Amino acid sequence: MSTLIKTIMIAFTMLAVVSGCGTTPNSNYYLLNSSAAQAPIGSSPSLGIGPITIPEYLNRNAFIYTLDGNKLHIAKFERWAEPLDTGIMRIIQLNLASLLNTQNVQSYPWSGKKRPEYGIEVSVLILDANDTQAKLTAEWHIYRPESNETVIRRISELKQTMAEGSIVATDIEPAYSKLFFQLSEVIATAITEDIKMSHTGP
Repeated sequence: MSTLIKTIMIAFTMLAVVSGCGTTPNSNYYLLNSSAAQAPIGSSPSLGIGPITIPEYLNRNAFIYTLDGNKLHIAKFERWAEPLDTGIMRIIQLNLASLLNTQNVQSYPWSGKKRPEYGIEVSVLILDANDTQAKLTAEWHIYRPESNETVIRRISELKQTMAEGSIVATDIEPAYSKLFFQLSEVIATAITEDIKMSHTGP
């Protein structure tokens, strides 16, 4: 084998080794999941979900959580598979459809000719996790799109206990999914109570 060929083979071998050492681990992608227990079969009430707003610092695909008391940490490899506000809207739709047993659910913006009975706006104020708990603080607003009349407006603070020990990024998605199901339960209860009051009258 000629010296030139040997030199080329050695160069390619070294390049492969260096490239292998510099390989970055693949990112892991996650979706928020609905805790809906059953598929809806009804058609009422009709619901319109959105808009959903989140703080600007959460408007990224990397997981963000708290370390050492008040230090925000951006995960290197754990990422959302879709924009976070889109994922929140999707699971609230699924949760409310199941909780209120209605298939008549649409996302904002909806058609002016097919306005839902109830519009649900959600503004996430705090969404965070640390080594003891995950926390969601959200302002939610239920109104009637036809008349723009407010049914109820509230701020809810919800918490979910995290596993003991140092926080693990992979535990964040399940905790957040549970928090948004709790929020969906609160909203569904408010809508159910309004429906009952409408049927019984003053």
